[in-house]
Amino acid sequence: MDRNQFIGLILMFALLAVYFTWFAPAPPTPEETVNQKEPAADRTASSRAADVRTKAVEPSDSLIAVENFIKYGAFAFAVEDQEETQKIENEDLIITFSSRGGRIKEVVLKNHRDYTGNPFKLVDASKSQINVIMDHQGKKINLNDLNYSFIKNKAGDTTQVIYTLSNGSFSIRHIYNISKKGFQIGFKTQSDNLNSVLNPTAITYQWNHALNRAERTLEDSRRNANVRYYLANDEYDELPETSDDFEEETLGSQIHWVSFKQKFFSAAIISEKPFNSGYINQKVDFSDSSSIKYMSMNLAIPYSDFVSGLDMKYYFGTNKYNILKEVAPEFEENLDIGWGPLPVVNKFLIIPIFNFLQGFMSNYGLIIVVIVIIIRLILSPLTYKSHMSMAKMRAMKPELDELKEKHGKDMQKMQQEQMNLYRQVGINPLSGCIPVLLQMPILFSLFFFFPNAVELRGESFLWAHDLSTYDSILNLPFEIPFYGDHVSLFTLLMTLSTIATIWSNGQVSASMQGPMKTLQYIMPIMMLFFLNNYASGLTFYYFISNMVTFGQTVLFRKLIDEDKIHQALQENKKKNAGKKKSKFQQRLEDAMKANQEAQRNKKRKK
Repeated sequence: MDRNQFIGLILMFALLAVYFTWFAPAPPTPEETVNQKEPAADRTASSRAADVRTKAVEPSDSLIAVENFIKYGAFAFAVEDQEETQKIENEDLIITFSSRGGRIKEVVLKNHRDYTGNPFKLVDASKSQINVIMDHQGKKINLNDLNYSFIKNKAGDTTQVIYTLSNGSFSIRHIYNISKKGFQIGFKTQSDNLNSVLNPTAITYQWNHALNRAERTLEDSRRNANVRYYLANDEYDELPETSDDFEEETLGSQIHWVSFKQKFFSAAIISEKPFNSGYINQKVDFSDSSSIKYMSMNLAIPYSDFVSGLDMKYYFGTNKYNILKEVAPEFEENLDIGWGPLPVVNKFLIIPIFNFLQGFMSNYGLIIVVIVIIIRLILSPLTYKSHMSMAKMRAMKPELDELKEKHGKDMQKMQQEQMNLYRQVGINPLSGCIPVLLQMPILFSLFFFFPNAVELRGESFLWAHDLSTYDSILNLPFEIPFYGDHVSLFTLLMTLSTIATIWSNGQVSASMQGPMKTLQYIMPIMMLFFLNNYASGLTFYYFISNMVTFGQTVLFRKLIDEDKIHQALQENKKKNAGKKKSKFQQRLEDAMKANQEAQRNKKRKK
């Protein structure tokens, strides 16, 4: 290249530089950039540039790893992955499991709905959380922060769910066994080489749980919900059921099971190896009408038991006696069937009859009618004896009227002469009361059974849409104190039939006078207010029972000849004219005389 060519080349590059500097195309607008197709190679370059910009403002992976290691130590490897859920079903439950902590996240009862008609969530993912907290190098590690791997196995009618946390040097496994049907879920833990990473201190099992509202009556639901527990020394106890306040208790003894109980359902943890100690509490949040109560349990798992492996189970199901009694010792206490002798009557009489009738009858209204008939037949000897006693009282009415005319102003003298007359004719004044008193345990047992029978939940009969709650034929635009804002027809019929039965008995004419005569009519009116909000199954039972009792009264009056009774009493009077008083009669007469003398002395002092 000669000198002239070299100079020409330099001038060409100079001209090109000037051109691209002064006459270059303007940069594209944002709209043009969006609409313009970018070559694949350029898009890749742009993506890489965007990644560089993003990483410039976000923490690097290595920085996150360092933070996780500081917080979780040897467990940091399991923090990075996202949560995954798995749903497992049997005939009764839909269980949602979470990879976070390898735990149960939500439980739906397939065959039960809440008061809005939706499938009932006994354990709601948004309101319930189970935590297992361990001590690692002075740090509290919550297994819920760690991601487990999931495996599902099928063995016959049992589905096995296994969640594993492992880094090669140690591992934790949660094993759940779900049967084809039923409310129990087996739960076992296994581990390998945990001693290398855990401090030998107790493991904390924590369950925070808000009870979803299932029934339409919120106040009644809250009155029937609490935390219950059973200790390894055969001691059962519970937090106050009807309390709306914050209630708590520290459990120092070994704990076999703890249950979050509401009226018809329970969620519980049961352990073969008892928890060392625990703390439970409950409270009502009045601002949350979707929840009954907030409950919590904190239980201490012995370190050695956790490392060697736990054998536990969950219960998520109904409060049905025959099911509960098979779960664990005293677990049937989650069903309220009364106190004192009442549970015995329910367990060995009412529940067996009810279960027997369920076997071949599907209409629960008819089952209640049959139960009434069976119970009245069982009690018919006592009822007959009571009617016989009332017939004797009616037969003696003329003699009693004479005594009243003679000593009407002197009540003490009147009572004394009345007792003498009863002794002479051979009448025990308590003989009419004793049969009635013997029937009371059955009456009160049913008072607890019907409102708490989950079998009646959602079952309709006649105008009652649900026999487990009140029947309403009229909703009032206002609330009547102690009564409510509705009219329960079964309760109204029960009240009217009770009054009619009392009137028809005719016992008031001779055996009951004065205030007691009025009181027996006031009681049904009080029950009208008291039972208006109770289960319609209960008030329907009382109504049918009154009708059967009325029929028995008519029948017994036809069978009992009061003229013959009066004749027999007069013969007894002749036989016993000179007969010595019994020790009981003498003591009773002495007591009456002493009382009469005390009354006279009191009047003298005035």
